[in-house]
Amino acid sequence: MLSLAAPLALAELGWMAMGVVDTIMAGPLGAAAVGAGSLGNMVFYPIATWGVGLLLGMDTLVSQSFGAKDVQDCRRTLVNGVWLALALTPLLALALWGSIPLVGAAGANPRVMALLGPYLGALIPGVLPLLLFTAFRRYIQAIDFVQPVTFALVSANLVNFAGDWVLMYGHWGAPAMGLTGSGWSTTIARAYMAAVLWIAIVRHGRRSGRRAVRVPWRPDWARVWRLIGLGWPAAAQILLEGAVFTIVSVLAARLDEASLAAHGIAVQVISTTYAVSLGINSAAAVRVGQAVGRKDARGARVAGWAALLLSSLFMGAAGLALWAAPHWIVRRFIRDAAVVATGGVLLRIAAFFELFDGVQVVSTGALRGLGDTSTPMRLHFAGYWLIGLPVAYVLCFPFGWGAAGIWLGLSAALIPIGAAMVLVWRKRTMDKSP
Repeated sequence: MLSLAAPLALAELGWMAMGVVDTIMAGPLGAAAVGAGSLGNMVFYPIATWGVGLLLGMDTLVSQSFGAKDVQDCRRTLVNGVWLALALTPLLALALWGSIPLVGAAGANPRVMALLGPYLGALIPGVLPLLLFTAFRRYIQAIDFVQPVTFALVSANLVNFAGDWVLMYGHWGAPAMGLTGSGWSTTIARAYMAAVLWIAIVRHGRRSGRRAVRVPWRPDWARVWRLIGLGWPAAAQILLEGAVFTIVSVLAARLDEASLAAHGIAVQVISTTYAVSLGINSAAAVRVGQAVGRKDARGARVAGWAALLLSSLFMGAAGLALWAAPHWIVRRFIRDAAVVATGGVLLRIAAFFELFDGVQVVSTGALRGLGDTSTPMRLHFAGYWLIGLPVAYVLCFPFGWGAAGIWLGLSAALIPIGAAMVLVWRKRTMDKSP
């Protein structure tokens, strides 16, 4: 588990590092730019990652086929994953364009809204590369070939940093585009990542002798619908979870600029720690799925519990760090005293739900390896929408606790979700076969 989870966790950290770099690079532009960048990402990710979620069924199909040593079936899933990515792109782009006036109608700060539209407009062309990268990644990691994923995401940070430096601040003769330049830099980095993984797939096929295994490139609609059937609950879960973070970011945007900036930085910090568990999530899905393909019930159980142990160790340590040095962490992003004070409070609240956040995401991956994508969706809906969001709104506005109230609402959601997900995994693995 560690041999697969470590490079995938590093890859996820590379992914999150791009957001950290964007936030730090936007810091000199002021709190409004930091807040607009955070809000833009909170709008972009639930919509774009809904499409990503529809491709997560590839984890189940490719890993189980690989466990059963059916290389041709692995390739067939890859081809149809690419077709699904192409079909989803225009739908997601339209949804992103339509979200901009909705955020404005929700009462977001006018200075933030002036920056939000151009920033999202620069991110939208990156939807197709993001989906293709996802399809290539699900295939590569399910066949135990994870090094290209790590390389693509880590090296993409250099591409993104250079793009930020050139496009945001107008170096090398480029116009100074401010926050919009950060959006274009992200899009370029995503195109780079998709290209790297495609080259890796082609080269791996040649080296392994699997080049002779050919499947038609025309879509197999039965398989596409099977991918959608597996992926839509995962996509719905991502959408439900991401939409909550979008809504609470819109709530934070109704507060002062310092609160929104602090909220955005705190989201960036916990997203970075979450990235490690997300890498373990992918490893759990692959290892459990491969065990199912081999008809190895004990192997599936051991893989899931090993993943949960790894996540618990890391997220427990991360929670202690957030409690011990919250203000120091916020100051790595911005020096504004009001932002640092508020951000420190938010990170100390986050320290309490770190462990539960880790176990819920890893349990989701383990269950996906079994082919169960609907249970996590139902639990996330109950936790976030029936508990967390109402608590966040009431504490933020009627009680007047501001951004801290929002984050207490997130705690009220994540703690029961994490506990319930572990219980579900335990019950499922008590059966004699997954």
